[in-house]
Amino acid sequence: MAFGPDDSQSTARTIFRFSWIVVVIAALIVAGIFYSRWQENRDIEEKAAAAKRAKAQELVEDFGGNDFKILNFYAAPGAIRRGDEAALCYGVSNAKGVTLEPKASEDVWPSLNRCVEVSPKKTTAYTLTASDAAGHKKTATLTLTVQ
Repeated sequence: MAFGPDDSQSTARTIFRFSWIVVVIAALIVAGIFYSRWQENRDIEEKAAAAKRAKAQELVEDFGGNDFKILNFYAAPGAIRRGDEAALCYGVSNAKGVTLEPKASEDVWPSLNRCVEVSPKKTTAYTLTASDAAGHKKTATLTLTVQ
């Protein structure tokens, strides 16, 4: 049996038609791989962004959140000898102003963590007053013992 010119063209056309099907299937597979990798990367980025937001919220909460409050007020050391210095440390959140009575040699201002040096001659009670933008006030008192 001999093949004529029409038979070889017919065979070529058939192969050509089937090869397009193979190419389309391969393209769909490649497109599926690209899509799945894109989706996977997007999921990873969303999880990372959510973790970053959670960490930021945790940090805000650690520093007092949106509440107006005195976070801490302490002396280090708690007792000194006459002529020595101590650090009065304080931290406030969402405060507009801060005062310290009796006044220290250094200025005070709203801060999450600030210390000022004091050197009282006798045992002294210090009062920290913080005020917010609405005019609310909060106070904390400590006594620094001088021996």
